[in-house]
Amino acid sequence: MRFMSVEDIEPGQILGKTVYSANGTVLLSEGIQLTVFMINTLKRVGVTMLYIKDPGFEDIEIEDVLSDSTKQAVFRDMSETMEAIRSGKDWSTRRINTTADALLTDVLNNKEVIIQLTDIRTNDNAAYMHAVNVSLLSTMIGLNLGLNYSQLKDLAIGALLHDIGKSIPLPEGADESDMKNHHTWRGFEILKNKREFNLMIAHTALQHHERLNGSGLPRGLDEGHIHIFPKIVAIANMYDNLIAGGEGSGGRPLLPHEACERLMACSEQELDHDALVEFTRIVSVYPNGSSVRLSTKETGVVVRQHRGLPGRPVIRIVHGTSEEMEVKEVDLATETTIFIEAVLA
Repeated sequence: MRFMSVEDIEPGQILGKTVYSANGTVLLSEGIQLTVFMINTLKRVGVTMLYIKDPGFEDIEIEDVLSDSTKQAVFRDMSETMEAIRSGKDWSTRRINTTADALLTDVLNNKEVIIQLTDIRTNDNAAYMHAVNVSLLSTMIGLNLGLNYSQLKDLAIGALLHDIGKSIPLPEGADESDMKNHHTWRGFEILKNKREFNLMIAHTALQHHERLNGSGLPRGLDEGHIHIFPKIVAIANMYDNLIAGGEGSGGRPLLPHEACERLMACSEQELDHDALVEFTRIVSVYPNGSSVRLSTKETGVVVRQHRGLPGRPVIRIVHGTSEEMEVKEVDLATETTIFIEAVLA
């Protein structure tokens, strides 16, 4: 498979990964042959990148930490929870607890898998995709930091619900500069009343925009007053926003290596250094299927990862036609004088 811009997709190509809607139902299934109508529809709903099956790269595997069934369950449960909150109805903490258990089971079973956030975002599913990604990243970081199961579950729930305050729009005329109206504070007010939840889940929503140097929101807390959960979620939240073209990205989705560089620049001043170190160990800087140009000026596709060396994957370079194809692989973990010069969209 190759990870390609939707602008470069041609009719007749085969979809490599399933595209989901906001409630977890399938929009387009893996293996379907794309038509002009499908491609135009994907563009219209906000899809920018897709996995496409490619004969020269059929063996490329995209290992996912979360199973399709877990993703669908999280999407469905988050969609129903947010809709209930928007409608002013009660919502089930039991359902969110069950969702968090399923997510944690997948994380613990696949803790050696490098995270590649390659599920396809649409305008419809973006908020739920963000919640899933932030929870996945946060629990993997927490696991590496030595948190126990109970702590990991509270962290997973806090990460899933970190933006829950955005579900309730501000009343007309409300003062947006009043920090009590900030989505973090509104999220805290919603979650603190759920007695089935540990209070740290509510504080995770409240503090995930705080920064170690006191420059964050809503209370300007410094390092000593921010709990480890929101310190972790702050990293996951910032990273996923950057690669999605959200807050802090300048309006365009950053490539994973660009987003990682942006995060590392915030180490110790805004973001927790120890949690950042663990983040760099679990996230793929150059996801499988990405097209890259090497310092040798050759272009190729990332085909395999090295855990602990996220910036030094294996690159496959293909020359010639399908009848006379020359293939070689460059392992950047051993070819130490060769570097990735650019990622090609």
